[in-house]
Amino acid sequence: MKIFVGIFIIIAASIVAQAAKKDWWERGNFYQIYPRSFKDSDGDGIGDIKGIASKMPYLKEIGMDGVWLSPIFKSPMVDFGYDISNYTDIHWEYGTLADVDNLIKVCKRLGIKLILDFVPNHTSDQHPWFLLSEANDPYYKDFYVWAPAKINSETGEREPPNNWNSIFGNSIWEWNEKRQEYYLHQFLISQPDLNFRSQNVINEMKNVLLFWLDRGIGGVRIDAVPHIFETQFSDGTYPDEALSGECSDTNSTCYLFQNYTRDLPETYNLIYDWHDLLADYTKQHGGDQRIIMTEAYGPLNRILEYYGNSYGRVGSQIPFNFEIMDGVNANSTPADYKTHIDNWLNNMPKGAEFVPNWVVGNHDHHRVVNRFGLNRGDAINMLVQMLPGIAVTYYGEEIVMTDLWIPYNETVDPQAILAGPDSYWEVDRDPCRTPMQWDNSSMAGFSTSRKTWLPVNPNYQTGVNVRNERYKTGSHLNVFRKLVRMRKNRKVLQDGSTVTVADNNLLIIKRETKTSQLFVALNFGTEDQDFAVSDHFVPLKKNYYASVVSDNSNIRQGRYFRSTEKITIPKDAGVIFE
Repeated sequence: MKIFVGIFIIIAASIVAQAAKKDWWERGNFYQIYPRSFKDSDGDGIGDIKGIASKMPYLKEIGMDGVWLSPIFKSPMVDFGYDISNYTDIHWEYGTLADVDNLIKVCKRLGIKLILDFVPNHTSDQHPWFLLSEANDPYYKDFYVWAPAKINSETGEREPPNNWNSIFGNSIWEWNEKRQEYYLHQFLISQPDLNFRSQNVINEMKNVLLFWLDRGIGGVRIDAVPHIFETQFSDGTYPDEALSGECSDTNSTCYLFQNYTRDLPETYNLIYDWHDLLADYTKQHGGDQRIIMTEAYGPLNRILEYYGNSYGRVGSQIPFNFEIMDGVNANSTPADYKTHIDNWLNNMPKGAEFVPNWVVGNHDHHRVVNRFGLNRGDAINMLVQMLPGIAVTYYGEEIVMTDLWIPYNETVDPQAILAGPDSYWEVDRDPCRTPMQWDNSSMAGFSTSRKTWLPVNPNYQTGVNVRNERYKTGSHLNVFRKLVRMRKNRKVLQDGSTVTVADNNLLIIKRETKTSQLFVALNFGTEDQDFAVSDHFVPLKKNYYASVVSDNSNIRQGRYFRSTEKITIPKDAGVIFE
């Protein structure tokens, strides 16, 4: 691959993939598993590693190339695994290291790469590193971000070092009686931030990565990347952030500009260093390229910088693209979809080594159809699978699972509990984390327990489950499977250019090579609308056929149409023409 020598802007609203041999991940399908909710093997109502291993043949069946697991490491589970107390051991509810080794073997046998969640920004306050750091152990003393208190000159009272706020609200600083200093936490109080200005921390986290690479993982997804570094002045103090004017809540991050607490240049350099570590590991040990996925929310130019910089450094192969997930909702127009698709395609760095990706759902957002429209499950899957590059699917989206409303007194998400009963629903992540719906047996085939960690959505009994959809012609699952097969087998989807058109109610995507064309017509409007290929494009042939249709389309799959023929695309429906 050629070295990245600069970030160039692609002017046209299309990109052309290079015909060079592609790495395994470059046109891949990735599947996110929330381990507590995928499959329970031991009847305790909680998903586990053995359960995941038992369902890997299903993921092979639906065409997945890589599987990303949300955290499985040892944890007090205050934030369901994002508060890690040991990066190289497994939380007992999920299983053992031996179970993970077996899962890796199963994945290897099936030709699927296992991607583990890497959470470098913070640990649990029960991690041995933190306990030693608060005790001022010489090696661990600077493992976390510590600062002395400020003393109010008028009251003599102790105050936090500055005005920064945490993501979950209130001061980013927490007083520690044992050490007699404040420590910084971007998230929960029980999640102290590591100090990556310490070389010892950098060395330890490098060892964590090598530990899992040696066990055979295909890469890592790095959590909460923008928050890894904070600004510290040369005298060891931390500056106040200016008021943003965006909200009146003095305890919220929106009250401040956050120019000192996220997206610092050091963060990007750390990702580039980790990319080099994984690349060197691949060179030394052989096999397929190990990859990095990064989770970062923010301005587009900041997200794209994770690909690499103008000095030749390369970073994340898959900096998650949240343009559609964050920029579009059920009330958005096709023009809105076009804008957010083109934003990524037109602005990402130029070069065969830089590949677009598309993410529309994950464990922190309401289910796709609850955000984009309850009847648009197939249309959204068509959108993601027919766009160029990499498609990421959150578990259950292939069968179009929906949110389950959970009352406040049954809520377990710490973010929602902190929000309180009047506004918890706005931030509650439990509804999208309910157990996977495998069949119509008790608890949807997820568990033999009579009580699961979150309730099962009862709509599994009315057909929203894998077993029912597997054997039903035209089901969401079978539409999804056909889409994935098309992505793998159609050269036009592997190497073709991409053009998007917004026409009233329709979002239309053209994928094209010199010898073939494929058209996707998605009705994201409020009324039915006619579509003809010749209305927008120069056809390469006289007739096209409907190769995939959504479950709510009245168009017969396999029917041929003249390129000039008007075809009615129903509201919320999608059709692919070849």
